[in-house]
Amino acid sequence: MNKIFALLVFAGVPLSVIGSLLHWPSVVMFAVYCVTIIALAAFMGRSTESLAVVSGPRIGGLLNATFGNAVELIISIFALKAGLIGVVLASLTGSVLGNLLLVAGLSFFVGGLKFKRQKFNVFDARHNSGLLMFAIIVAFVIPEVFAQDIDEAKTMTLSIGISVILIALYLFALFFKLVTHRGVYQHESEGEQAHEEEPEWSKGKALLILAASTVAVAYVSERLVHTFEEVGEAFGWSELFIGVIIVAIVGNAAEHASAIIMAYKNKMDVAVEIAVGSTLQVAMFVAPVLVLISLLFEKSMSLVFTLPELVAMVSAVLLTIIISNDGETNWFEGLTLLAAYLIMGIGFYLL
Repeated sequence: MNKIFALLVFAGVPLSVIGSLLHWPSVVMFAVYCVTIIALAAFMGRSTESLAVVSGPRIGGLLNATFGNAVELIISIFALKAGLIGVVLASLTGSVLGNLLLVAGLSFFVGGLKFKRQKFNVFDARHNSGLLMFAIIVAFVIPEVFAQDIDEAKTMTLSIGISVILIALYLFALFFKLVTHRGVYQHESEGEQAHEEEPEWSKGKALLILAASTVAVAYVSERLVHTFEEVGEAFGWSELFIGVIIVAIVGNAAEHASAIIMAYKNKMDVAVEIAVGSTLQVAMFVAPVLVLISLLFEKSMSLVFTLPELVAMVSAVLLTIIISNDGETNWFEGLTLLAAYLIMGIGFYLL
């Protein structure tokens, strides 16, 4: 599998450059760009997995989420520049749904097929539950509610204020987890796993590959954004469907692969940290950063989602909290999350 991804990277990056210069059909280039980004994301996943062995599950999960979300952040910035506000908001929705339902669901399902019961840090789960409730249900719903009675300029001001608060709280959450309360809620197994496993790559090599992959992803993502309109017309996909499903899956490919691998190895603390931690990072850092970055472009983006997007995200958060708050999981709970994702995917496709 690793050789296949390596082949896809070494073939995909040159093809992306050549196809772009020769103006190959958008549908063909869309497929080339997506496959290339997924292959690059796999290398990013392997790099962060090596760093996770050295750094521990919390920092490893954070690194994985950060570099996984870097792909989507890059795609979204280029989409903002192109004025595709709807695609960006939809991709943020898709990230929340993809991480909580698809990534966590596949992780719980695949891991559960091998192990009847899998445990993870219940204190982390409860801590993350509170942040999920705040980020999605408070910070995302409030702008939609108030936007009904205030004008566009005031809605943008509200979005900027909320964005600043979200970023500040996210940084404080990291400080709480990694500094003031580091190790307070640690599983005994976390320390044991760090000593048992050897990283695939050295720290230096992992960081180098991570940096190179991120640069390559930035280039390919910029080209990918320019294919959205023609691909949507060719397949009959709406802007909402492209953002919620396509961009979100491609942009989060690194987390998808890494979380499932970790769950299969029974490293559920890392798998859950990737899925839920990535969602929190999208909601509390990526989304507000995009709001602030959008001020530099012709069209500004407020934190006002459509009603279907909000209902889907709130439902995903509540279902995830109910399933994960006991610190245990199994394959059937994973299947439940996947079923919810499929139902929402059908709904967004029909929209």
